[in-house]
Amino acid sequence: MPPDLIVSNARVLTMDPARPRAEAVALARGRIQALGPRGEIEALAGLETRIIDAQGRTVLPGFVESHLHLVLGGAELAHLQVGGLHGIDALRDAFRGFADRHPDRPLLMAQGADYGMIGRPMTRHDLDAILPDRPIAITAADHHTVWANTAALKAAGILSGLATPHGHEVMMGGDGLATGELREFEAFAPVIALGGEARLNIGIATGGEPAPWPDAAARAIDKAKVLAGLRHCASHGITSLVNMDGNRYTLALLAEMRDAGDLLGRVKVPFHFKPHMDMAELDRADAMSAEFDDDWLCCRFVKMFMDGVIDSGTAFMLNDYPDQPGHRSEPLFDAARFAAIATEIDRRGLQIAVHAIGDAAVRSTIDGYEAALRANGPRDSRHRIEHIEMIDPADIPRLGALGITASLQPSHPPGAMDFPLQPTMDRVGRARWGDAYLWRSLAEGGAPLAFASDWPVTDVSVMRGIKAALTRRPYEGARDERLPLAETLRAYTAGGAWAAHRDHVTGTLRPGMAADVVMLGCDIETTPPDEIDRHPVALTVCGGRITHEGAV
Repeated sequence: MPPDLIVSNARVLTMDPARPRAEAVALARGRIQALGPRGEIEALAGLETRIIDAQGRTVLPGFVESHLHLVLGGAELAHLQVGGLHGIDALRDAFRGFADRHPDRPLLMAQGADYGMIGRPMTRHDLDAILPDRPIAITAADHHTVWANTAALKAAGILSGLATPHGHEVMMGGDGLATGELREFEAFAPVIALGGEARLNIGIATGGEPAPWPDAAARAIDKAKVLAGLRHCASHGITSLVNMDGNRYTLALLAEMRDAGDLLGRVKVPFHFKPHMDMAELDRADAMSAEFDDDWLCCRFVKMFMDGVIDSGTAFMLNDYPDQPGHRSEPLFDAARFAAIATEIDRRGLQIAVHAIGDAAVRSTIDGYEAALRANGPRDSRHRIEHIEMIDPADIPRLGALGITASLQPSHPPGAMDFPLQPTMDRVGRARWGDAYLWRSLAEGGAPLAFASDWPVTDVSVMRGIKAALTRRPYEGARDERLPLAETLRAYTAGGAWAAHRDHVTGTLRPGMAADVVMLGCDIETTPPDEIDRHPVALTVCGGRITHEGAV
């Protein structure tokens, strides 16, 4: 049968060690049909075959975005973006212009703030000076802190405080009222709900399900936001996504989109196990995994948070924060309980992914995985640790020895892309700079790598992520933690597919694999690293279907 599509005259990097390069690739019926020399592959064409001349540009397996928040990212595309803005005047101008454009929104929500945005800790009074009579709120780029004005706090019913689970906090002032700083998801969920997006946040906030179950009209609103997110990802060459929050509702929305032909990528969605949950809740993870399990949509893993983030002082550290003697934060799961939970999840044959940023959180997670291995014996678990922004050198070889995937974000190290060096590096402390963001050290220690963006925490652009990975500068006194281009590309393709248990479907270009292909806007091997992001993705194909077509 003639192929449906041929991409030819290309620099094809297959990620298949048995045949690492080719000049052309033929796609038929949603699968890779053949790869090889240009003349040989073009000879397969029939009358209906479309042939795309890559003009010497790089062709790769479709990118695997190994850690993102698809539903939240899709919704936030319609919010005010304040990343890069600094000073109260710039923030005021942005908010007032946004308010004029959206006079009927019940909540004016901004995204992308850094913790030093106005040069001091932000309060509701700062935001009241911008707009006192309409609810407004700003989410930190890391999505672990929200700042809200008085109107928003009143509307959400939390101006006088809120009882929250451990690790989530409405910060209170000396006047007995909320300061406007809301730490972690369950503290700021009531403010998010003002904007009508509570359903989309349940998976990450509580791990529960919407009640009552949303009707068709409500689901249509939510699916439109998810579709916007999928289109945005497709424009960046992404064909597989590991969503890092979720519930059965998320899977149900995606299944409806799959059945309607609107699922533009392969999505893996976790069951989100929260600290307040009983072990029996894992039955829900089993049920989700059984109900949704095909090449396009699956569960089969459990997501947990061990700690928060460095900037807010909620990352769990082995040593005191330099500017807060005696403060190391606390884990969301104590060591014994986490080990028991990890052992039970592993016993059920499910994968585990744990957000762990501080070095103490990373160690606790490794210890829990080691306990599961001792109890259950070895299996193809591919358990993961997400972020690993700090790690004690003694723990580096343990990841490789235990087969733990390091799920990392090249856009996250301060100074590498959009995050400024401060205040994060001061919170880390100069004495610990050599233990921060150790991508190369982890790889050399044998840890499998999967790269991602954590969108909408940072830009989902893989090209920008690749540039960040290749151009980040070492911190003073620290070694160069960059990886070569080939390893970086593998972490965005075959490495990500393996980490998601999807390597039998995607991640490499070889006959019989899914027709998930990305054509870049350049020959990435000859493009200077600091120019890579100037070349947008030219073509994205997922399952043989063109999901994005730029300048081809």
